[in-house]
Amino acid sequence: MDAKGKVALVTGGSMGVGRATCLALARAEAVVAINYRQSQADAEATLAAVEDLGGRGLLVQADVVDDAAVRAMVARVERELGGLHILVNNAAITRHVPLADLEGLTDDRWLPIFDTNVRGTFFCARAAAPVMRRAGGGVMVNLGSVAGISGGGSSLAYSASKAAVHTMTLSLARALAPDIRVNCVAPGFIDTDWHARGLGEERAVQLKAQTVARTPLGRYCTPDDVAQAILSVIATDFMTGQIIVVDGGASM
Repeated sequence: MDAKGKVALVTGGSMGVGRATCLALARAEAVVAINYRQSQADAEATLAAVEDLGGRGLLVQADVVDDAAVRAMVARVERELGGLHILVNNAAITRHVPLADLEGLTDDRWLPIFDTNVRGTFFCARAAAPVMRRAGGGVMVNLGSVAGISGGGSSLAYSASKAAVHTMTLSLARALAPDIRVNCVAPGFIDTDWHARGLGEERAVQLKAQTVARTPLGRYCTPDDVAQAILSVIATDFMTGQIIVVDGGASM
């Protein structure tokens, strides 16, 4: 799909990979709906950056865990922007819990991760599908993770949630074909403030160095790398149900 003139919705679009994706879509001349949950100032900064590129955007506040709010958000995008052609399911959370600390993975850590990463992705896909069909078809890109393949990552719950997103991608690709293509981009370690907040600055710096040392391409993944992969998946018309790893070869 050529993104030019198409309407795209990016969940969690206020910062990090979400912001990079909104800007990449704006450069591709898409109209961008920027979803955020509570970080309004960051979302406004993303919208300003989109407009600085000459693009058109719309801020849409909704918690992806709230099905009614998600349906209202998608309805607003269709009403105000004229349809929906591209959905990027980027909104996600994590909690840093060592994999061996099984008792540390309490319900107050486990459940929010699955609610946002898995149920939130499903709610957005379910709400978007009929709107995309009315627009003549569309593309969904879910954000997975290498953690969902390797079983590593910030916590067992996070890894399991991303594995669920990978499987959901396959199921949605079957269920929504041929009108809607569904693929997944699975990044490796990304240099964002997630790690500094969860692990502390010193441990985050160590993790970054370890990642670079084992990555054949000699650096860690950036939000722009992930956004570039998302745009390439959107543009590739004869591809659905695929999990695209973006980690510089670290998982080989």
